[in-house]
This record gives sequence, structure tokens and C-alpha cells, in this order.
Amino acid sequence: MRTEDSKPVRLEEYEPPSFLIDSVELEFDLDPNRTKVRSKLSVRRNTDTQYDGTLRLNGEDLELLSVKLNGEPVDVDGYETDAEGFSLFQAPDEFILEIETAIKPEANTSLEGLYVSKGMFCTQCEAEGFRKITYFLDRPDVMAKYRTRIIAEADTYPVLLSNGNKIGHGELDNGRHWVEWEDPFPKPSYLFALVGGNLGCVEDEFTAQSGRKVALRIYVEPGDEPRCAYALDSLKRAMKWDEDKYGREYDLDIFMIVAVSHFNMGAMENKGLNIFNSQYILAQPETATDIDYALIESIIAHEYFHNWTGNRITCRDWFQLCLKEGLTVFRDQQFSADMRSEPVQRIQDIRALRARQFVEDAGPLAHPVRPDTYVKIDNFYTATVYEKGAEVIRMMNIILGESGFRKGMDLYFERHDGRAATVDEFVACMEEANDYELEHFKLWYSQSGTPVVRIGIDSSGDDSVLTLTLEQSVSPTPDQKTKSPLHIPIALNILDEQGQPIALRTRSESGAQVDKERRLVHLTNKKAKVVFDCDEGAKTVSIFEKFSAPVIVQRDLSPETRAALIAHSPDPVTRWDLVQSFAEIIILDIADSLSNDPKTALPPLDSAFVSAVRKLILDESLDPLFKSETLSLPSEIDLARVAHVIDPDAIHSARKHVLVDLATQLEDELTHIYRTNEQKAPYSPEHEQVGPRAFRNLALSLLCRLENANSIQLANEHFQAARNMTDSIAALTALTHLECSERENALAVFYDRWKADELVVNKWFRLQSLSSLPDTLIRVKALMSHSSFELTNPNKVRAVVGAFAHLNQLRFHANSGEGYTFFADTILEIDGLNPQLAARMMGALESWKRFDDKRQDLIRAQLDRIRNTEKISKNLAEIVSKLCA
Repeated sequence: MRTEDSKPVRLEEYEPPSFLIDSVELEFDLDPNRTKVRSKLSVRRNTDTQYDGTLRLNGEDLELLSVKLNGEPVDVDGYETDAEGFSLFQAPDEFILEIETAIKPEANTSLEGLYVSKGMFCTQCEAEGFRKITYFLDRPDVMAKYRTRIIAEADTYPVLLSNGNKIGHGELDNGRHWVEWEDPFPKPSYLFALVGGNLGCVEDEFTAQSGRKVALRIYVEPGDEPRCAYALDSLKRAMKWDEDKYGREYDLDIFMIVAVSHFNMGAMENKGLNIFNSQYILAQPETATDIDYALIESIIAHEYFHNWTGNRITCRDWFQLCLKEGLTVFRDQQFSADMRSEPVQRIQDIRALRARQFVEDAGPLAHPVRPDTYVKIDNFYTATVYEKGAEVIRMMNIILGESGFRKGMDLYFERHDGRAATVDEFVACMEEANDYELEHFKLWYSQSGTPVVRIGIDSSGDDSVLTLTLEQSVSPTPDQKTKSPLHIPIALNILDEQGQPIALRTRSESGAQVDKERRLVHLTNKKAKVVFDCDEGAKTVSIFEKFSAPVIVQRDLSPETRAALIAHSPDPVTRWDLVQSFAEIIILDIADSLSNDPKTALPPLDSAFVSAVRKLILDESLDPLFKSETLSLPSEIDLARVAHVIDPDAIHSARKHVLVDLATQLEDELTHIYRTNEQKAPYSPEHEQVGPRAFRNLALSLLCRLENANSIQLANEHFQAARNMTDSIAALTALTHLECSERENALAVFYDRWKADELVVNKWFRLQSLSSLPDTLIRVKALMSHSSFELTNPNKVRAVVGAFAHLNQLRFHANSGEGYTFFADTILEIDGLNPQLAARMMGALESWKRFDDKRQDLIRAQLDRIRNTEKISKNLAEIVSKLCA
């Protein structure tokens, strides 16, 4: 591979820093072409470590202007710089180090460190961006107090922000001004933030539980102020929820958020100054969908919750990333469940986990929740660290119970506030607070791969006995060949003939332990058997309720048992999952037949499946949003995840056949749903409206599968009558797969109306990139030359290239290989601008070894081409190496 050699960083080689930094004073003289940065560091030797007399600071792409030690210039023989940092020789035990550097924010397309987005200065320092601002001990276990002075032209950059509280401001000569900020809480460098620009502001106030007033401010581009109301409301609800749920009160006088157009991530939790991708702040009914509103609420909460789980307590090293991210994802999922619908939130969490993390666990990029090695930590902001990390926290919550988990959290906050902690220290707090041993459970953090649990239920003998057998396994992964049994909590209910849960009574337990009060079976061995005493007729078992562990469940169900569980399981999540797995079996059976013979006659839908779906959607007692989720059958990506060999054409045809047959048999019911769920009241993003709107739009989507004149007319009328973006996008989504003039007209009208709004234009980009029509790749290439497209804007790249490569399985994986060539060309171009983005986009190929031989050969040729390109980034090189291994 033609890139510079990079030595892997290993968890087992962690050593504390040889020096510590107690305080940091920064001065920025902002200029887009050449910003000067002056740092003044109070440094002392860490007496608990050994060192060779040299202070080594991280630094990249910096122009060094001067160095002073205790106020005196340092001779050039006293220090050394290279491409990755700065070394000060013969450093004393305690000293003041002053360094002045120059950087080029306008030219910084990597969007790490200090850069410019649409004329606004902003920063992104997680994970290792601060070293692109100044030389520093850029690691999370070095925590310091920061004071930041920012100087800029007053007319061009009237708003100057940084972490903490504002402590001073003033005017300077030549139309310049300054503002000074101080953060009283020690933090690692990755939480530093700076913003400078001409910004509008929306203000509010929150009264904390102690009675203290906290100023709330959201900064946006002028004119976007009216689109901040929901974000501000979400913030206030998150602050109140964290006080009520975990007793956590905000600790500064002000909490600020800035919306940025160019951003690699969703948002960043910088202390007191969160920086957000603008798509997760700006919302109005005309421009944002129900899903956008839900994401804004969730991500606002996530970043705010980081104030305690990430900022006040940070991670000791980047191997502990899941400590702050997995824990905070779990907390934001809890929040969203409380704000909306707990079952629907859980379903959406499971969908995301299976679509992203299960695929990651099954491919060449598999790694543990707590990785043990990396080249670029940016590559480990993954579904495994985030989503599976949250599932591990959830399992602890299930095992210990809500009150026990809260006790553990209270001890964690008390013991580690102001410190950089580890996963082991977090788990120790849970153990100590509950007097419960979790040593075996911790294997979830260090073992990669998704467990498979095989379930057997035998009630054929004594009517009063039911035998449950369990067997767990984890397939070898590239990083780990040998696997061990995990501690898996299994939530279950045994149902009587009326579908009601009965009390759990056991005769014997082998290889597992039953917690009767919590209705849990703790599977701790490879194999287990539990014999239950049951009332006569109580033979139906609802198992892994609420998806109590992130595993693949294998269970043979008769049509009668499946129907009974869909109808009677007390857990809505289980009912949803049974419908989804039923659909998976049907569609993949058809896909297998098509793979063997593309001309095979396709069978009608299983009547038991249609009957179960019909009963469910007609049940007026059920939440419409839950019914919408349940009727949303597995996507082509979902089906590929469980297929033995991925055949995109067969999967597409089989799924299309099932949807058409289902829509045909349920046409009357779907038409009724569409007609009776129209919302007449003014738009609201709250659950009471979201459910009926989603149910109606899903009915529209299924009716359009009929591809007749009536369905095209219905979609077109829906688009023309839409009074909010949710309904507009629903109509366009239905039309985008249809070859008709109405599709082209609707797309043209949509763009003409919204061409000045880049977030809405991104939706227009994405819709076309997801089309199943044969000319989609041609359209994608044309979109990349569109006047509204920018290769330097990650949102736009994700909307066009990301949507096509990650989500349009049929057209991206066309057997001509054109999609792969286009993708490789684009990745190499992006890598020269933004290595993080290029590396993350490569996830589109993480399942490539599960395709047919021809497609594997085509993909391999493009991977080799990328790998053999000179001077690709470390980020991209690490990912491609793993994909090729």
C-alpha cells in the first residue's frame, strides 16, 4: 500500500502521560488565509511516570513561529519539529511553555481543527483535531482549564464564541474586536471549541432544579432563526429530563449551540458550546420531515447528555470511546422513548442496530465494543462503539433493574467526576452499588461478533411441564478466531390459552439462572436447559422480549404459534419482530428460487402472513405508528444481511413481488387507511400526529407498488396537496421508482421551489440516488455536476454518493461493475479533501465477500486500485487494508 507506514496504537501499551497540563491560555487572531494561534501552557511532569527529559507534543499542518520557555525564547537546538509534532528537549519539572503557530483555515477541507464553513470559523477537535490548531498533548487523559481570547474583524465576525463563560470583550484598532472566554472545568483538548462569524441568535432561559438560571442560545446563519424553535424546545426538555432521570444539573451559566453547514459528524458536545451539523438544528414543517424532527430531538439530547457522560467524566484513552458514546446513546434512547413511544423507539433502535452493526460484526471491519488496536481512531466512530455499546449498557440496566442501574450511575458520577475513566471503572461502580458480579458480563466489551442463540421449546410430554433449551455461539471474526460464551439476559413470558402471562415457576435450571421477579433467564453457558412448571395449556413462549440482548435468535415456529404470538405477545416489539422475520422467510425463499432460475413462477403470499398483517393493521387499539413500523417490511439491505449469498437482483424482484401481492390483497384496507388518516389540523411533530401521518404515507407507498394509473394519480395528488415536507417526501418517494411523467414533473417542481434551501435540496439529491430505475447511476453522476452539489460538503456527498452506495443495493451492485468503478473514482477524489469522510464511505463494501463470485472480482479490482494508489490517507488505508484482508 502506497502510503506512509503507521504504527498501530494498542490498548495493552497504554501509558499515562509523562507531563500534565494544568491550564491553557489561547489567543486566536482570526484570518481565513493565515490565522495566528498563541498558546501558553502551564506544564508539570507527571511524577508517577518515567520519562527521558523530552516533552513530546502532537501537531500536524502547523507553521511554527516562536517558542518560549518561562518567558525566554528557546534556542533552535532546544526543540525539534516533524510532520507529527514538536519535541522540547531537557524539559524542567514545572514550567510555562508559550508557542505561536500559523494555520490556514480556508484551505482546511478535512474539517478537522479550525476551518471555514460558508464564511464562518468553526472547529472540530474530536478525536485528534486540536493538534491541527496548535502543538499540544492531544489525548483525552490530559485535562486542563482553558481561557480563550479571540480577535477578529468586527464587521465580518461580530460573534466570537468559545467554551465556558464570557469574561470580557472590547474594541481594537482597525475595526477589530476581541472576546475572552473561560471554562472553569478541566477538559481534554478534544472538547475545545471556537466559532467566529456573522450569526443570528435565538435566546431562551432554563431554570435548573436548584433555581439557577441558565442562558440558552442557538446561533445560526441570519434568516434561519425561525427554524430553531423545536431544537430549543428539545434542549429544554432534555435538561429537565436529565435532572429528573439521573439527578444531573447543568453546571455553566450559558449553554450554546452553533449550526454549521460543513460538518463531518452529526454534532459535537464541546463543553458549553455544542457545534451541530445544521440539518440537526433547523426545522419548519415546510422544510423538515417527521423523521428530521425526531432526529433533532434525539441528537440535541445526546450532545447535552454528554455534559456529564463525556465531559465532566471523559474517557481515559480512545479505546474507552464506548464509555462515553455507548452510555450516552443509551441515555438519548431512553429520553426519546419517554418523549414519544417506547415500543416504537425500541423498534427503530433495533432496525438501526441490525442494519449497521450486525453487518459490521459479520464482515472484515468487525471489532469489539472496546477495540484493542487502531491506526486512526477516527475509523472507530462506528455502529459497534455507539449502537452495540448502547445495547451493552441496556443489558446492564435490564440485569440490575432501573433502580439498581441508577444507583450505579450515582456512584459513577460521585467517584469519577472531573476525571478520565475507563470501562472497567464504570462496571466496577455498577458492581459495587448493587453487590452484583459482572466480570463474565464484561466479555461483551472485548469480544467481537454477534451471538446466535438457538432456542428449543418442548411441551410434548407432561401438560404441566415446558422445557426451554438454549445454545449460544459466536462465529470467528477476522480480529478474533476463538470465542467464549457470553452472559446473555433473556426476557420472556409464558402465555396461557388466553394469551396472558403466567407466573414463572421452575423445576430445574442447568447452564442458566432464572430471575422470576424480572422474568429473565441469564444464559451464561454455551448450552442451557430450564424446565418450567406450567398451567395446563400454557405452552406459548414469548422470548427475547424488547430485544433484551443484541443477538440473532434462531427458533423454529409453526404457523399457528407464530400467529398466536403476533396476536397475543404482551410485548409489541416481539410482535413487530415476528412479522418482520415471517416476511424475511417468505421473501428470501422466493429470492433463492429466483437465484436458481430467474424465470421461475413466483408463488402467492402465504395466507397466514396476509391474515396476520390484516388483523394487525385493522386493530384500532394499536398505535398507528407501531402499525406503520410493523407494515414496513424488511428492506433490501435488511434482507441481504440474512441472505446466504447476496443476489441483489433476486432480492429486489422477490421483495417487489411480495409487496405487490400484499398491496393487491389488502388494497381495500390500504385505501381505507389512506382516506381515514389524513391530518386536518395544523402540523405538529408530536406523536399524536406523527403516527396517523406515517400510517397513511405507508399505505400510499404500498398502493403505489401496484404501478397502475390510479396509484400514480394518487401519488401525484398527494404531492400537490402536501402541506408539509413529510407528505411531500412520501409522495416523491413513491414516484421516484416509477417511470412516468408525473415523477419528472414532481422532481422539477420540488427543486424549483426549494433550490435556495440546501438542506431540502439534499433531500432531492437523496431521493434520486435511491431510485430503483435503470438510469440511476447516470443520474447520480449528473447530480455530482449539479450547481447545488459540493464535493467538500459532507452532507451533499452523503445525500448523493452515500445514499447510492450504501442504500441502493440494486443499482450500486449492478453486475456490470460500473457502480464500483464510479465509487472508487469518487472515494479517491474525496480522500484528497476529507480523509475521514472517504474512509467512512467505504462501509458500503463491508459485505463484499458475501456476493457472488463475479461481483466479488469486480469489487476486489476496485479495492486493489484504491490500495495501490500513491499517498492515500491513513484513514482510508486502514479501512481498505481490513476490507482486503
